[in-house]
Amino acid sequence: MLAAIVSLAGIADAAYLTIHHYTAEPVPCSIIEGCEQVLTSPYATIGGVPLAIFGALAYFTAFSLALLTVFGNKITWKLFGAQVVIMAGFTAWLIYVQAALIGAFCQFCLLSALITTTLLIIFVVSLFTNRKSAR
Repeated sequence: MLAAIVSLAGIADAAYLTIHHYTAEPVPCSIIEGCEQVLTSPYATIGGVPLAIFGALAYFTAFSLALLTVFGNKITWKLFGAQVVIMAGFTAWLIYVQAALIGAFCQFCLLSALITTTLLIIFVVSLFTNRKSAR
């Protein structure tokens, strides 16, 4: 259930960035400067579609898989794990892009990275917890 709740935070973050992309309103960066530089870079879209939409879809998929697991579908937790590993890999690449290629960071992108990392930790911890309870 914790994974589903954390996934909702990811959906909210990604939806916020998507809305700002399509309304062309600047994203307020109160903690770190560089949001606009990151969000208007060529790396922020794929074929004119903002990465935030793909993030929202990924978080919604993670939410759905976590929720299905809560309701008893055990195979969906393995699918959740695969989803989160893919998300973490893509997130690592995006952090690299911000640090090495753009030279700026977006606080909302970093929040998304934190959410994805949290989902990965929840999954990994569940693997060890389930092994102990199976004994």
